[in-house]
Amino acid sequence: MRLASALALPAALLAAGCSGGGDATSTPVPSSTNPSAMRLISDAFPDGGTIPVDYTCTGRGTSPPLRWSGAPAGARAFALIVDDPDAPRGTFDHWIIYDLPASTSGLASGAGIGGDAKTGANGRGAAEYTGPCPPPGPPHHYQFRLYALDAALGLAAGKSKSDVEAAMRGHILAQATLIGLYGR
Repeated sequence: MRLASALALPAALLAAGCSGGGDATSTPVPSSTNPSAMRLISDAFPDGGTIPVDYTCTGRGTSPPLRWSGAPAGARAFALIVDDPDAPRGTFDHWIIYDLPASTSGLASGAGIGGDAKTGANGRGAAEYTGPCPPPGPPHHYQFRLYALDAALGLAAGKSKSDVEAAMRGHILAQATLIGLYGR
């Protein structure tokens, strides 16, 4: 099964034009050559760069700062999913946030969420950010995927990634992906 996982990521990246693109439950990542495409960035690391230790289990374990731009005019809410497809036992969910207001354009480092925004259950079952903590070996690819939605999901807090992805079906207007690497 590990070999299948190892082969699935390169195939998915190739199919998405090496943009770090989505999965079967999401729309393709907008082209970076399109100036109106939604973008997700971090001031802590570049796309494809190494996540600084402060944002991992070896450091403070706080969430990195994130900013986005270029959301479609019809966006009414955002969802953010951070996961590690290279985890030894299958994809590990590090952070699930949904129903972020459309007026939101970023999250500060270690940010809590307020208002109607909710945090879902990560791979440990906790409704919080869990920093990268891979076993010793090659770096893992941490996917920060931001979705612009045409409506808030209205789910209760603490839902799983699969619950959030199911609720997002048919509501995704745009997606942006930021990949961070981290190994120990």
